[in-house]
Amino acid sequence: MAVIVKNKQIGFDYKIVEEFEAGLVLSGQEVKSIKSHHISLKGSFVSIKNNNAWLKKMHLPPYAKSSLQSLKNYNPNRDRKLLLNKREMAYLSSKTNERGLTIVPISVYTTRRLIKVKIGLVKGKKKFDKRETIKKRDTERNILRKLKNF
Repeated sequence: MAVIVKNKQIGFDYKIVEEFEAGLVLSGQEVKSIKSHHISLKGSFVSIKNNNAWLKKMHLPPYAKSSLQSLKNYNPNRDRKLLLNKREMAYLSSKTNERGLTIVPISVYTTRRLIKVKIGLVKGKKKFDKRETIKKRDTERNILRKLKNF
């Protein structure tokens, strides 16, 4: 399992309640673009409509070496379908109807030849929670620094 891209802002902005693994429906040039690490998860989220999960606002530029014919109508921010079980889909749709929960992509990685997305059911943090996270991180960093010098 090689992680291609990780959404680093998730741990700071959200508290992860649960994690799921989903497949991603892509075209050939998009797969090559992802494997060459040209992908951005910043600001992306998952929406569930008509028992289908869609990954929205994921920026995936076209593969640089692809032919110009396939690039004419290409939209790098188009919605991409996620592959989940019916049970997972029903569970996530019921949870997103609750107040304060949303679904966001955490990372994109490969397993064998397949490209997978780790999505998380998350709850937003308040400002004081974010400050607490920063304070905790700084104290751990100081402790490690002192142990290293000791």
